[in-house]
Amino acid sequence: MATNNLRINVVLKKSTYKSIADLAKMNHTSLSSEVNFLVKEAVELHEDTALGCIAGKRDKSKKLISHKEAWK
Repeated sequence: MATNNLRINVVLKKSTYKSIADLAKMNHTSLSSEVNFLVKEAVELHEDTALGCIAGKRDKSKKLISHKEAWK
């Protein structure tokens, strides 16, 4: 059976597996779909944190300008 979806094998602790299985059951999804959703969420949170750090550094190093000045 050919598929376009990439696969990753992961070894989990029993408690982590059970938590994911419980979430999948609660959300009426497969284990695979639940893990896919959780990984996407984790990546987005990681990206948000990294971008927040970059923005924080820029805020400290750049002079602020008013809205009027920005649109001149």
